[in-house]
Amino acid sequence: MITVSNVSVQFGKRVLFNDVNLKFTSGNCYGIIGANGAGKSTFLKTICGEMDATTGSITLGPGERLSVLSQDHYKWDAFTVLDTVLMGHSILWDIMKQREVLYAKEEFTDEDGLRVSELEERFAELDGWNAESDAASLLSGLGVKEDKHYMLVGDLSGKEKVRVMLAQALYGNPDNLLLDEPTNDLDMETVTWLEEYLSNFEHTVLVVSHDRHFLDSVCTHTVDIDYGKINLFAGNYSFWYESSQLALRQQQNQKAKADEKRKELEEFIRRFSANVAKSKQTTSRKKMLDKLNVEEIKPSSRKYPGIIFTPEREPGNQILEVSGLSKKTEDGMVLFNDVNFNVEKGDKIVFISRDPRAMTALFEILNENMKADSGHFSWGVTITTAYLPIDNTDFFNSDLNLVDWLGQHGEGNEVYMKSFLGRMLFSGEEVLKKVNVLSGGEKMRCMIARMQLRNANCLILDTPTNHLDLESIQSFNNNLKAYKGNVLFSSHDHEFIQTVANRIIELTPNGIIDKMMEYDEYITSDHIKELRAKMYND
Repeated sequence: MITVSNVSVQFGKRVLFNDVNLKFTSGNCYGIIGANGAGKSTFLKTICGEMDATTGSITLGPGERLSVLSQDHYKWDAFTVLDTVLMGHSILWDIMKQREVLYAKEEFTDEDGLRVSELEERFAELDGWNAESDAASLLSGLGVKEDKHYMLVGDLSGKEKVRVMLAQALYGNPDNLLLDEPTNDLDMETVTWLEEYLSNFEHTVLVVSHDRHFLDSVCTHTVDIDYGKINLFAGNYSFWYESSQLALRQQQNQKAKADEKRKELEEFIRRFSANVAKSKQTTSRKKMLDKLNVEEIKPSSRKYPGIIFTPEREPGNQILEVSGLSKKTEDGMVLFNDVNFNVEKGDKIVFISRDPRAMTALFEILNENMKADSGHFSWGVTITTAYLPIDNTDFFNSDLNLVDWLGQHGEGNEVYMKSFLGRMLFSGEEVLKKVNVLSGGEKMRCMIARMQLRNANCLILDTPTNHLDLESIQSFNNNLKAYKGNVLFSSHDHEFIQTVANRIIELTPNGIIDKMMEYDEYITSDHIKELRAKMYND
């Protein structure tokens, strides 16, 4: 249990949040949401003591342990993988080290014997005899193979380090668990494993994530940081989003009678509760809406960008034909080989691979920014494309302001350009900012505005949710579902894939897997799992 009492955090004159009073209880998982810069990570740092609150206090239950997902991936480079995980339980690790020192002594005194006896008792209470096997099991579940358990963390890849840090946080069944973006750099199998693990976790979890499917799968409550306040709501992210949008529509409809509004809200809660009960992720402890009052549903004050792609012309019957495309990295690793497919009218295709460089290489080839090692492709004569690359650095090596920068990428006067920037929440003096000082999220919103100017009937999107906040992701997702053209994209966002894609193409070193099916079916199908193992030579 974590109790937050009268907590405020202020930097100079800027107040992140003020007078926060919340209690996070065992058996619940709390998803912390808020716009970029609202203070989500700061709130977690304040709870774990890494950062001091300006006012107020934070307390844990008596004797409870707090575990935090480390963001410092270099701190543990000199330790073995297994020891790094064990150090996640600092009390047990300290006992283990004390035991080692005492047992290594050549002269063993009576006092040493008494101390060893005390340590052994505590060691057994903390299940120390199973410590290494439990740590190894966590690592294996997170995709870190046994042959790496005794390697130094410094010798691992960045993605492997992320998994070790996550195992360290989960190790020892902590009473309170703080996770900041735990799904970053995890593949779909590992994310699914983590969802299942947290769904059955019996203690208190606070998690910050931009992955809506992950939040929906594990969270019982939503903690919203907005306009200097932190509010707690029952339900996962989708419930919070849909209910807040419903409440906003009701607020705007002043003619609706109070009893009609209440009836609509109660019907919404009933329908959502039924959907939750059917979810495979739901456990018996997650009756998240049982005690929810209609009065708790309030409109959000969040602003959602206007991401609206409007094709200038309808695509013809010939969209894209790809024949025999192959590509290797500079060091000879095969990203994909002999890729053949035709894009049909209405296709919204997600491209996936165990190596994300494969999707980027394919998209760069299709946009003629890179040459394939073999093969060719041809676009239909009616097709116009708009491309969102994963790396947009070169676009912003300029001291132009936002209006002039956008003007390079389309026709129209200053007012016209400001209208597109306004859609992307750049207003007033913000449009005169220099593009080379923008944050990652601001750059992405500029790139999306640039794409909208093209009025393309085929969008190519390489990991489009990178650097975006939940509001931008939600708007992007909503528009792509209704978009009338073709979409070729890659993404780490489960919900994005599930709700947009009607076709899945997996790029492997030995060809492709090409299926017309939903993403949820694809990742759970035993047939697909066998096929994937064959294509990757597992």
